[in-house]
Amino acid sequence: MKYLFISFWFVVLLFSCKQGPKTTEAEPGSVAQLTTSSEVGKKLMETKCYLCHNPSIGDNNQRIAPPMIAVKARYLDTYGDRESFVKGIVEFVKAPSKEKAMMWGAVRRYGLMPSQQFPEDEIRKIAEYIFDYQIEEPEWFRAHWMDRRGDSLYNKGKKPVVVPEGQSSREMGMKFAQETQKVLGKNLMGTIQDKGVEEAVAFCNERAYPLTDSMATNFNARIKRVSDKPRSPKNAANASELAYIETFKKEVAAGGSVEPILKEENGKVYFYYPIVTNSMCLNCHGTPGKTIQPNVAQHLSRLYPDDMALGYNENEVRGIWSIVFDAPEDSK
Repeated sequence: MKYLFISFWFVVLLFSCKQGPKTTEAEPGSVAQLTTSSEVGKKLMETKCYLCHNPSIGDNNQRIAPPMIAVKARYLDTYGDRESFVKGIVEFVKAPSKEKAMMWGAVRRYGLMPSQQFPEDEIRKIAEYIFDYQIEEPEWFRAHWMDRRGDSLYNKGKKPVVVPEGQSSREMGMKFAQETQKVLGKNLMGTIQDKGVEEAVAFCNERAYPLTDSMATNFNARIKRVSDKPRSPKNAANASELAYIETFKKEVAAGGSVEPILKEENGKVYFYYPIVTNSMCLNCHGTPGKTIQPNVAQHLSRLYPDDMALGYNENEVRGIWSIVFDAPEDSK
């Protein structure tokens, strides 16, 4: 029976690959081009995606994949800007894998999406249409999503976050660091609750950078997390950042109030603030065999062969936020 189901799945997908409208190019930048682009994206989605992700199927037991609105909701929950959202969908559809999958519950229930032979420009048109327009959803979906995730899908804006006028450089830097930490923490905790610590390691490996980049785009800033003991070489602190890390270590160890470090140069603010460990951090950054379980330690070794981010206790500086943004007008 299992093999019969798989054969049916591939027949459906192969059939869908042969469908799709022929389009004609409109003048670049014209209204006609924009209209055609949206119509093409909608038609491609309905023709190539709805065979499996159809919102009209009311009985979940008859589904072979989640409705398309569920895909949109899950990706919007991670990617706040259009470019990252589209890129995330394109990269997954081009080469589906459990490591890149974001809809873990759907993978458990329906299995991993088989590899498709769709042209990349078609996937991109579909993803752009899904992001830009309201798409059909089953009657049960809104209550289901809001019960699990809140109203992020229905109130999520697509414009960059605006920092109120009059905020100081310090306030802006703290907002950028705290909001980015909140997004990372929310997604990390969700992964731990749904899949466990081992899958949270994979989440950090695959999703932490895109999420951080998405927040940087929202704030029109450069946002990095760097450390003197990096897990990945990408997070290695430079000479100046190493000096700031040592300063913060002394301040945190002394138990006093910790203030961010700010430097202004050529109209730019360079903002630094410590990342301090808590008990949750020790699941991946503590001591193997003590706070890090053996299966998690093995997973870390596979993903990060040069891992240095181990051996921490609670309330220690694991690294810093290194953020660069335009100085407020009144400070220029």
